[in-house]
Amino acid sequence: MKKLLSLVICVLTMMNFAQAAEQCSALVITGHPAYPPVAWGSDGKIVGASPELVMKIAKELKVEKVSSVNFGSWEKAQEAIADGRADVIFGIYKDQQRLTYMNYIEPPYMLDPVSIVIRSGEQIKFSDWPDLKGLKGVTNLGESYGNQFDAYIKANLTVARSKGVAQAFEQLLNKQADYLIIGTYPGKMEASKLKILSKIQFLSKPVVTADMYVAFSKKSKCYLGLKDGFSAGIKKAVASGEVSRLVEAADKQFYQ
Repeated sequence: MKKLLSLVICVLTMMNFAQAAEQCSALVITGHPAYPPVAWGSDGKIVGASPELVMKIAKELKVEKVSSVNFGSWEKAQEAIADGRADVIFGIYKDQQRLTYMNYIEPPYMLDPVSIVIRSGEQIKFSDWPDLKGLKGVTNLGESYGNQFDAYIKANLTVARSKGVAQAFEQLLNKQADYLIIGTYPGKMEASKLKILSKIQFLSKPVVTADMYVAFSKKSKCYLGLKDGFSAGIKKAVASGEVSRLVEAADKQFYQ
């Protein structure tokens, strides 16, 4: 009886979410164009585990049209959210600056490891952030690694910003930097594409493991009607293991 009652409540709740979402008939969604299996660009769209999750939840909430758009770079995707050209962004960390133009959906839907990358054959001692002091680092323009590590970088480290992941690897290999900070997933993908995996090494300990969120533009008319439904949908997808299954399927899709 309790199970039946819980099912009825769940169905009624989703019906209420769907009714609230009726004012939003279309969504433009976007994300990182080079972050497999989380997300990547293909034929002008962003595909992968994250857009699959967002589209599934939007469909359950009776959103009639969901358009996935590749704006060309991670930085430009965030600009599209800031100026309202896109409604939803996924695979994004939370930081104070982004909170000024995004509404984050709680809870986060997955964890994302961030790596320190160095040149093969070289060594640096790394067990915690202070070990990076006095060294020259590089990372991609537009990347955030959460409020705490972002603040630590600004106050304590020397980290240059490159115009793209390929340029960041180039600066590392040219010895313009001692180490590279990059998400483990896109870092390994880009290194494979550039055929430089033998020239670099990913340190085993992540520099940070960050929560990944779905967030709405503060200029999106869809946020108020969809926020509760998206929150419920994410909780359900995480608890049921669906997020893990989507990541596994996307990983096979990209690398096979």
